[in-house]
Amino acid sequence: MSAEATRRVRVIIPYHLRTLARVDNELEMEIAGPVTVRTVVDAIEARYPMLVGTIRDHVTKERRAFLRFFACEEDLSHEPIDAPLPEAVAEGKEPLLIVGAIAGG
Repeated sequence: MSAEATRRVRVIIPYHLRTLARVDNELEMEIAGPVTVRTVVDAIEARYPMLVGTIRDHVTKERRAFLRFFACEEDLSHEPIDAPLPEAVAEGKEPLLIVGAIAGG
């Protein structure tokens, strides 16, 4: 079995998470293997341990209720976490957006 190349994936996270991680702009994550929401969030949590539990629950690993995943103008929040992200994201041409949702009325 041949090893897949490592890909550089761009990720934009909400301002409050950028502040917590002490980063100014988008993140650039190296992903070996399939580029999915799970592999990207795993890479973020490995590199920025202070973000563990902020994007997904510590125990269930489910997406936090007030965060959404977008790529290529599509809401991927309810797609399977292991579904491949669009090729434009995997190639680093488009970012994966992790966006804080707003509730209220």
